[in-house]
Amino acid sequence: MSSERFLLLADVADTLNISASQAYALVRSGELEAIKVGGRGQWRVERTKLEAYIDRQYSQTADWVRENPLIEREDAESD
Repeated sequence: MSSERFLLLADVADTLNISASQAYALVRSGELEAIKVGGRGQWRVERTKLEAYIDRQYSQTADWVRENPLIEREDAESD
């Protein structure tokens, strides 16, 4: 990936290893900040916004893991 300021949705999808339609859904839902540019209104995501999104996902995942600890099999089998 280049060091350009703005990314295409295809670049975002590639970075996150998701489909282009999933990247579009993230943008349309407002979960991932983006802008529309040009006469055809093509979506662009600022690299820093993508990095912030990734950081938020790490934080949310860590919170979820803390709130949903794994139960050891031995504990589950003793019930």
